[in-house]
Amino acid sequence: MTAPELPAKITGPSAWTRADVEADDGWRIHLTMDQVAEIETAAAPLLAAGADIAAMTKDGFPLPSVAPLINAWAEDLLHGRGFLRVCGLTAQGDDIRRAATIYYGLGLHMGLPRSQNGKGHLLGHICDLGLSTDDPNVRIYQTTERQNYHTDSCDVAALMCLKPAKQGGQSGLVSSMSVFNEMRERRPDLLRELMQPLYTDRRGEVTGDGRPYYQMPIFNWHEGHLSALYAPHYIRSAPRLDGVPPLTELQVEALDFLDELTDDPRLNIEFPLDAGDLLFVHNHTIMHDRMAYADWGPGEGRRHLLRLWLAIPGARPLPECYVHRFGSTAIGDRGGIQVPGVKANVPLEPI
Repeated sequence: MTAPELPAKITGPSAWTRADVEADDGWRIHLTMDQVAEIETAAAPLLAAGADIAAMTKDGFPLPSVAPLINAWAEDLLHGRGFLRVCGLTAQGDDIRRAATIYYGLGLHMGLPRSQNGKGHLLGHICDLGLSTDDPNVRIYQTTERQNYHTDSCDVAALMCLKPAKQGGQSGLVSSMSVFNEMRERRPDLLRELMQPLYTDRRGEVTGDGRPYYQMPIFNWHEGHLSALYAPHYIRSAPRLDGVPPLTELQVEALDFLDELTDDPRLNIEFPLDAGDLLFVHNHTIMHDRMAYADWGPGEGRRHLLRLWLAIPGARPLPECYVHRFGSTAIGDRGGIQVPGVKANVPLEPI
């Protein structure tokens, strides 16, 4: 196979380093009391009616002054630094229906929620289910283990913190554009390996093509955009599957160097999320991590976050290979895990 030509160094706000972020905290958004009141007012009639959250619409969650703000958030995610943290919402850890209604309503003003697993969950629960990745079909967010830097299968991934961990559990972010630049300068030979298709384990969630894995490069250059899609544990576990060859020595070296760069404190940032905080991440330019954590123990609750995967109108074009993971490349209607015959739903408890 001919080695791909490398794109030029990525410039602009999406190629940031830790020093850039520490010099400009514009990524921290603080909602005003009036904005919070408007959001809670929009949720009130839905809560009173016991509305089906999966059936909610943007028009049914009116936000006359906050909606333009959310549009500005989306613009910054797609064309700016690629992430933001929103603070100021009232902590809702004891009322998951209320938290989910508010969170889902805000998400609808940014994009279209997508299924996050083979069960059709439009709203994910990020907490320890007492599972272990020793089971090849368990996904890491269902454990207390570190996730390592990765991307999700959507344009924008969002989190709402209901309850933080007793210890650990910090969020980590790194610009995949800056990681690309470092790799391009220091080891272009390894970077070329990551711009060719690699097998990735679907972890038991077989989609419409019927295969337990998919193939695509980690870095993809398409129509003037560099996009990254990376699942480190699932690339390395793919050879367990029939039909998947072992990783070559050069591929292993390339993956090891990629992980080394994402862990470089010159490039990444780490921070805790407090109850009520929201975090939005543009997956095509940002890799994110969750550090290992310890829960509070029996009777005191557990670390618990809600997650949305969103398809965003006006997002970048993606190459055809993304169909293998996103199901489609149609802007505004792509991403997620689509399993035939499974109806989309919003569970209010972790299952």
